[in-house]
Amino acid sequence: MRILVLTNLYPPHYVGGYELRCAAITEALRSRGHTVRVLTSNHGLQDETYPAPSEPHVERSLRIHGYYGHPWLRLSALKELEIHNNLALREALNIFYPDVVHVWCMGGLSKSLCLTLQQIGVPTVYDVSDHWILRSLVGDVWLDWWNRSNGSLASRLQRAWWTLRGVRKYCDTVAPTNPVRDIRFKRLYFTSARLRELTAEKGYDVMHGGVIHCPVDTAHFSGPPVKRPPKNWLWVGRLAEDKGILTALRALQLLRTEFTGELHVYGKGDDTYVNMLKKFAADSALPVTWHSATPDEMPDVYRAHDALLFTSEWEEPFALTPLEAMACGLPVIGTMTGGSRELFRHGQNALTYDAGAATQLAERILLLQSNTHLRESIAAEGHHEVHERFAMKPIVDQVEQYLRDSVSA
Repeated sequence: MRILVLTNLYPPHYVGGYELRCAAITEALRSRGHTVRVLTSNHGLQDETYPAPSEPHVERSLRIHGYYGHPWLRLSALKELEIHNNLALREALNIFYPDVVHVWCMGGLSKSLCLTLQQIGVPTVYDVSDHWILRSLVGDVWLDWWNRSNGSLASRLQRAWWTLRGVRKYCDTVAPTNPVRDIRFKRLYFTSARLRELTAEKGYDVMHGGVIHCPVDTAHFSGPPVKRPPKNWLWVGRLAEDKGILTALRALQLLRTEFTGELHVYGKGDDTYVNMLKKFAADSALPVTWHSATPDEMPDVYRAHDALLFTSEWEEPFALTPLEAMACGLPVIGTMTGGSRELFRHGQNALTYDAGAATQLAERILLLQSNTHLRESIAAEGHHEVHERFAMKPIVDQVEQYLRDSVSA
């Protein structure tokens, strides 16, 4: 297949797992003989830390609006950005002539690009692994401005003036101004059934979409199932309220002398919140240390620990952290929020507890600490499942087949 990948960021410029997964699957498809071209933004090109790589299959010409430090533009400048991005997409389609367009994260990109793909009629597949449809689609400044029923008098007058002058008619031929409700997602897949449900609950017609879970790179995240008693406990993630780190600290506070190990926290966050966490841990004399690591260092971090606490309290689309830990052989205690309920099975491949329930988490920690057979069995089962179901190859197989089916749909 000839596949045009459309995404907001592409490594080495990225902010999280979405972009890394996009690159990993894109490169895997290239390695299978597909001809792939990536159309992404120019974000980060001026960063001397990451000199422009030699990548003839990647075009970094799109422009980001309002995200990742890029400014929110006044309307006239936004119009030029919208036209620029849509013309770049049209040029890529005309030159590359893809069999299918594989759309990834659209945060900060013109949602009018989705309408352009519809107008042209090229087969399009959306990969959805965060909340950009259910949250940021309705917030698209360009589409909202043209279609809002209220707004300031100046805004209404300018919209009327541009309509009279034919500006809207011209834009509709290049950078469509249709309302968001006109965007159709004929072919798409989500990283979890729960994310699909949440999107549908916002009124989007997406329940026909598929579910293809996130993969983990088992070539790097690997190690035998842990059999040693848990002394070095691990917590990994963004240090924020919705990640449940405070619940973990409260659980340790409840355990007091019964907890026989140390909790090593790897992550960063807002200074005010992080300082509060550190003060809580210090005031309670908790055995907690604070660290950070690069993505390349994380496989060794997992292998140096005995168990993972995954305490997320928000609707995670499908978290990579427990997958990486399980691939490295760690037993996991986690919540069932969001897509995690499609991974964890209590007492079989993990121990689970109710999000925010510090007392219940403390009980699970003691159980994992004291029951050797249970600890070893869930570590072994989690390790087996991740390597069988969530490794790169079976996930890329599913993505590849979904793209093929979309070309012929």
